[in-house]
Amino acid sequence: MSPAEKVIARCRQLALFTEQPGRTTRTFLSPPMRDVHRLVGEWMREAGMAVTIDAAGNIRGLGGPLDRPRLLIASHLDTVIDAGAFDGIIGVMLGIAMAEANPGCSLEVIGFSEEESIRFGFPFIGSRAVAGTLDEATLARQDAAGVTVTEAIRHYGLDPDQIPDARLSPHVFAYLEFHIEQGPVMEQRGIPLAVVSEITGITRLRVTFEGSANHAGTTPMSGRRDALTCAAEWALALERMASREEHLVATVGTFEVSPGAVNIIPGQVRATLDLRHPNDRRRNEAVRTALQYLQILGERRRIVIHHEVTMDQPSVAMDPDLRARLAVAAGDAPEIASGAFHDAMVLAPLVPACMLFLRTPGGLSHHPDETVQQADVELAIEAGIRFIAGLRP
Repeated sequence: MSPAEKVIARCRQLALFTEQPGRTTRTFLSPPMRDVHRLVGEWMREAGMAVTIDAAGNIRGLGGPLDRPRLLIASHLDTVIDAGAFDGIIGVMLGIAMAEANPGCSLEVIGFSEEESIRFGFPFIGSRAVAGTLDEATLARQDAAGVTVTEAIRHYGLDPDQIPDARLSPHVFAYLEFHIEQGPVMEQRGIPLAVVSEITGITRLRVTFEGSANHAGTTPMSGRRDALTCAAEWALALERMASREEHLVATVGTFEVSPGAVNIIPGQVRATLDLRHPNDRRRNEAVRTALQYLQILGERRRIVIHHEVTMDQPSVAMDPDLRARLAVAAGDAPEIASGAFHDAMVLAPLVPACMLFLRTPGGLSHHPDETVQQADVELAIEAGIRFIAGLRP
């Protein structure tokens, strides 16, 4: 079995460890994560690494001399609901492949315990612990069963009081993350590998449209204050705005309609907006335009509109020097912005960071049919080996 075949087979094997039979669902420190840790730990030890699990549930493999500067290669081992086999997981498997290909090299490989935010509605628990930014408010968050993050850590047999010990080692001088693109751009351009230039910024809004509920049969169209049609017009205006500009994406992802009956005019709608652009200035301009649309529509349709900013995350640039080195190692691979969040954005403020994307066939991710091409994995392994060979602290 070639190294690329081994990476793919390992990803598919880990996909069998799930909370929901018949589909891959593996959340923060859920029971199937024990099987994942057992198997990943075996593969790390076979690659000559010393294996530990820190207090946040991250599995960590250390290879080579422990007192020398080291490269950190990491990604996450949790999944979304009904996931594919490769999102996050392939980054950890490629990290182990790098240890196998570079025996004696000073490397650290981490499989982060939580990136997807499925269980607690909050992302990056594992990488935040490594970055030293996991705060008490996060540890107190509860899942659907009322279990806090702290309690979940204890139930797993770990000691939350030792979370400070999970912080990034001072010996780490660079961070590399392999990941699938999770979109169609690379496939459309015929690109097997791409270097991530930055992880896009994001603004999220929660918007409430307050109209007036009334009888659907007796209220003339001219006298209605329909919250749903106002919200729908806003969503369509945002779609038109984002469609006119490259790199700008706007998603009205939820509508909660009240009263929600077939014969009642909607009196209230709660909606969400997810707006992203790699350029923070342009993203903020688009947010202001979205709010102007709200004001105009509210006045014209006699709807009272309230909004709340629930997230305002600036874009995170990857390290220019590492990007250039990685591009050369990957055969002059082009750069691409990441429209999705990754653990690299949590570590980038602390250590120079870079990411290498693999093409996603069909642009399909967060889906059981998510896959990779073996030839692309082979190219990623070769690029990683060349990158490490040319890297100096």
